[in-house]
Amino acid sequence: MVTTHQNESLLDKVGNILPTIEGVAPLGALDPSTHQAPPPADKDMQQVLDALQVLGGKPIETLTPEEARQQPTPADAVKRLLKERGKLPPNAQVSSRVISIPGGPLDAIPAEVYFPVGEGPFPLILYFHGGGFVLADSKTYEASIIALAQGTQAIVVAVDYHLAPEHPFPTQPNEAFAAYQWLRQHAGELNGDSNRIAVAGESAGGNLAAVVCLMARDKDVPMPIHQLLIYPLVNNDMQNASYQENAQAKPLNAAMMQWFFKHYCQPMEASSPYAFPEKTNSLKELPPATVITAQIDPLYEEGKEFAERLQRDGVLVAYRHFEGVTHEFFGMADVVAKAREAQVFAIGELRKAFDINREIH
Repeated sequence: MVTTHQNESLLDKVGNILPTIEGVAPLGALDPSTHQAPPPADKDMQQVLDALQVLGGKPIETLTPEEARQQPTPADAVKRLLKERGKLPPNAQVSSRVISIPGGPLDAIPAEVYFPVGEGPFPLILYFHGGGFVLADSKTYEASIIALAQGTQAIVVAVDYHLAPEHPFPTQPNEAFAAYQWLRQHAGELNGDSNRIAVAGESAGGNLAAVVCLMARDKDVPMPIHQLLIYPLVNNDMQNASYQENAQAKPLNAAMMQWFFKHYCQPMEASSPYAFPEKTNSLKELPPATVITAQIDPLYEEGKEFAERLQRDGVLVAYRHFEGVTHEFFGMADVVAKAREAQVFAIGELRKAFDINREIH
């Protein structure tokens, strides 16, 4: 059983680096007769869901990617609540960068670099945003990013990888790994410590954080010192209990996940562990991991199973599951108490990893 922490203190030239893997990973079809109301949200979370409903978004699964990108997000709902309460969203010192990949399929990847207060050199977090590989950008997830930068006293490099379906798989994992290689080489230019680089991500971004660790191991590249996986998307199996319980949940439901899968990769490509890390034969020798899941989320079962599998394969894992909150809750600390708890937990684990590796080096 994975250890659960209840209370913790706050490039290289890259082409197609994926193996050819045969076989089709079925997405599965949910039986409508099994649909049920999702678990109830707690008071804080429900206020966000109500604010999101007021914003009047359309069901993502009925839209084109271009239309879907114009819809209101949970982050927009939080901003609405903050405005109503006379509060401002968090802010931080940020600088735009371009990660250059000479000779790669795309020559450059945009990134936003968030700096903590202090003199440095600082540890670094390479962060990947969510959105099912199809939606959003680092600005959508800025509240999470700022919390990590300030809480860990680390530089956070948030990668705006190119989105599917315009840039289909394997663009996203290739760019994620290229960004990691770039950061290892250019950490000093950012006043960062190249010996203390962690990867982090939410949802699809959690997938990319895990995939960077797999790629580094497989390609015999020094790995990140830690991986923070927040409700990670690591599988395309839609038959588990959390998909059944949350088939109609908000802001993420089963129909939306099927829409994301359709736009991300072809069925044969879905057999690759670099598409879905749960497909790998082994998780041995990967960096220590912090895994966070939410109750009202189709992805919680696969996140929990991934944490348990990491531990079975000898990886040190800190896991925590949060009741009464939904997918995307992590960045809502200004309005959702359990998001603050999750941030404190994640920040505590990252700080321990940074402190341990500072002593080593």
